Amino acid sequence: MDEGLILKQDYKKVGLGSISLLLFIFGILFPVSFGNRESYGDSILRFFGLSPWSNGDTGFHYTIFYSLIFYLPALILGYKFKNDLWAKLGRTLTLITIILILLSLFFVAV
Repeated sequence: MDEGLILKQDYKKVGLGSISLLLFIFGILFPVSFGNRESYGDSILRFFGLSPWSNGDTGFHYTIFYSLIFYLPALILGYKFKNDLWAKLGRTLTLITIILILLSLFFVAV
């Protein structure tokens, strides 16, 4: 073994791209409910006077579309600042989630 060999490890810095993972987490928490409670997004939308459902408390759940408010900036920041810490993870998870949302909309519409 060569003892003169020094391994250099590069550490990624925390930057704007790091916010990508945080925005993804907020986007996931927005439409999800825990237990018998309504989702956080539903509570926030009702606070602003918006209905989270297309037919009162049933029908199409609009909250999933409002979660795109978090997903789109997460995707953009993840691509623009791809060398920052957690940017790739946030970008990848966000892209997978957006694809799943679009696929589910396609199958619901058919």
